[in-house]
Amino acid sequence: MPHSPAVFQQNPSKKPAQRDPVAVGQRDAAVNRSASHNYFLTDRFECGIALRGTEVKSIREGKAQLKDAYGLINNGEAFLLNAHIGAFSHGNVMNHEETRTRKLLLHKEELRKLTARTKEKGFTLIPTRFYFKNGRVKCELALARGKQDWDKRETERNREADREARAAVARSQRR
Repeated sequence: MPHSPAVFQQNPSKKPAQRDPVAVGQRDAAVNRSASHNYFLTDRFECGIALRGTEVKSIREGKAQLKDAYGLINNGEAFLLNAHIGAFSHGNVMNHEETRTRKLLLHKEELRKLTARTKEKGFTLIPTRFYFKNGRVKCELALARGKQDWDKRETERNREADREARAAVARSQRR
């Protein structure tokens, strides 16, 4: 008698376990909210990061912070400095350093563009968010130019005017 493959049927009453939205990639793992306040963000690039295992697990737990982080291009390689990834809760002696310099993984063409643009006066590289894509941690790197105080005030005035306009439209539609 030939051997037939076993067919497993799942119990329809059981729901599949909910996965963490950060790990699945539905929600950002870390966001640099102050970046758009302090800088004019122009071009954005998606890049990988060379991480250790405990760093990935810490990012999944939401222990990453990009507030003071910035990018640097040195000898044709991109690096991420001052990005804080907290220690893994179940880590041991082999846990990672929290603010170590991490290598960013970019294509050569992207590196060439970024090198040329960062040599211009006033431009810098700012990481805007960490997120998961196909199980891997990605970093969104933005080419940024610093804002002056009057730029920040102008941005705030525009934001306030837009908010008031939306509120006025909403009030008129309710009547």
